[in-house]
Amino acid sequence: MRIALVNPAWDFTGSIYFGCQEPHLPLELGAAGLLLERAGHEVLLLDGQYDGLTNPELADRVAGFAPAMTVVTTAPSYLFWRCPPPELRSPRDFVAALDRRGGLLVAIGPHGSATPGACLRKLDVDYVIRGEPEETLVTLAQQGAWADIPGTARLDRDGGLRVTGRPQMAHFRHLPPLTWPAQWIAAHTHHHHRFDTAPHGLGAETESSRGCPYACTFCSKIDFRDNYRRRDLPAILAEVDRLVEAGVAYLYFIDEIFLPNSALLDALAERKIQYGIQTRLDLWKPAMIEKLGRSGCVSIEAGVESLTEAGRAVLDKDCRMSTEALTERLVHARNHVPFVQANLIATESDDPAMIGRWRDRLRSQGVWANDPVPLFAYPSSPEYRARWGEPDDDAWERALDHYLGQFDRLSDIQSNTPLPLHVLESQCHHAPCC
Repeated sequence: MRIALVNPAWDFTGSIYFGCQEPHLPLELGAAGLLLERAGHEVLLLDGQYDGLTNPELADRVAGFAPAMTVVTTAPSYLFWRCPPPELRSPRDFVAALDRRGGLLVAIGPHGSATPGACLRKLDVDYVIRGEPEETLVTLAQQGAWADIPGTARLDRDGGLRVTGRPQMAHFRHLPPLTWPAQWIAAHTHHHHRFDTAPHGLGAETESSRGCPYACTFCSKIDFRDNYRRRDLPAILAEVDRLVEAGVAYLYFIDEIFLPNSALLDALAERKIQYGIQTRLDLWKPAMIEKLGRSGCVSIEAGVESLTEAGRAVLDKDCRMSTEALTERLVHARNHVPFVQANLIATESDDPAMIGRWRDRLRSQGVWANDPVPLFAYPSSPEYRARWGEPDDDAWERALDHYLGQFDRLSDIQSNTPLPLHVLESQCHHAPCC
């Protein structure tokens, strides 16, 4: 079977999206493509940003391939499944331009995982995959249209929603090393979350673990990338070695939480690679932080979230350190890693003046602390479900309306003119139906 896997051309204008807008390797599509090829299928992998194509051009490329199935993702990369654009404007634009020329249409991503009915109807696709899609796509390709496969949802012929099973977690541990088109790697000059120096050499992304053992209220992971799993070390290192051989000088681990792993750090130290991570420094002892720096880590994005113990408790951080101890740990990390950022979320318990003093203190010691980002209650987060219960078809609209009504000022990394969801999703330019 011929199968097209598509990362659409993204438009973030007017969105509250606060993820990076540079291109990143679509790891979910790369993994799915590898498993589909191993199952005997012919795969076309397209990315609007890396291939330099608009959504109509992507659609024409897919139509020329004449696939039996086309898969489109609703988030720019696995890296941003936890904080995707709430709107489906860009994937909808691609599907509209494709105009039913791609065989069976399948959507993957956080939107269909949490709200399958809304995703099916907004995108006009045949299936959505709920949860991590790699293995479910292989099963769908084997069984074909109208099969009731765990982790999928579709509309019956009368328009009723048919959901089969729960969102799926992939058997990530044994995921083989991924390979990428040479032109994508050559175009990947962006070094994600590297701010202390200009990028030298090519960048890339990979993952050594998936999920997180914690359940912070703000984290959007209930329906995907939830349970913590660690990938087999030989596969990680084989993938790293391929990237280094292709000229990659900086690697970003997209792991939800990069936990201490002495064997991995030892192996990375032997390789000519620098890398960045996101983690919680309260889980790292000083000696392991020092080893982290020696292994090539040059960027840490550290979740602090709130400056008070009460604020961290409200967020269910399960943090056993005081703010002073966390501050010392951040400074210690900065002594061994060139760039360290402390992430903050806007909470009611944190005093702006206190935040300002703390940020100034950290900056004086070389640690960056961001302007607190207003908390968005993603439908796959505990925060959403504590407020409104299980997400329904209006969940994304409800969350965004609440967000825009709650905050009169967004962070310095978001659009200055955010628009409501219905406005964003009406901005589909390539088919009369939109």
